Amino acid sequence: MGFRGRTVPALRLDGRRLQGSRTISRALDELYPEPLLFPREPERRAAVERAEEWGDEVLQPLARRLTWASLKRDRATIGSFLEGARLGIPHGVAARTAAPLVLLSARLNDASDEAARADLAALPGHLAKVDGLIAEGVLGGRERNAEDFQIATSLRLLTTLDDLRPSIAGRPAGRLAEAVVPRFPGRVNAVFPADWLAPLREPAAAGSGP
Repeated sequence: MGFRGRTVPALRLDGRRLQGSRTISRALDELYPEPLLFPREPERRAAVERAEEWGDEVLQPLARRLTWASLKRDRATIGSFLEGARLGIPHGVAARTAAPLVLLSARLNDASDEAARADLAALPGHLAKVDGLIAEGVLGGRERNAEDFQIATSLRLLTTLDDLRPSIAGRPAGRLAEAVVPRFPGRVNAVFPADWLAPLREPAAAGSGP
């Protein structure tokens, strides 16, 4: 479709091809200044941009890797992600023929077993970081900003994984994801070995905030 990269989001806006959430958020903020996606105060904007960058470069790739790593192990529920999708072919056909796409996407996103295990070990720290940003008022304010949309959508994707949902739901990070994205299609069965999930089962990893 004329875009240089291979990931979404991507859109055409005023004759321009924009790809990547941070590129799109800035273009939208310039064209449609209300409501603001970035605070006007320099210090607050800098805090939002740092969190947005982390969400884009760290949390989002992790969410993609873990999702593809899960689907690579069990594609039985892949059709659930097609709710509302416009594919040009019946959803049932797409689901039944998805195996090559899943394997290719897993490879392109480095969704290997080694990467998945490392991501699962790192996830408790990332969730604690999100909880901390919420407690500081950087995330989850009354007015949604660019970082809310950047981070909450990745968290919401992670909640589609049966292995991870119990560790995310109920804590501030999980409540933010539900508030920003109330409906998110898709569910993946529990697939990861218990020892891989052990870091998420530790009491410190499951802490809930105010």
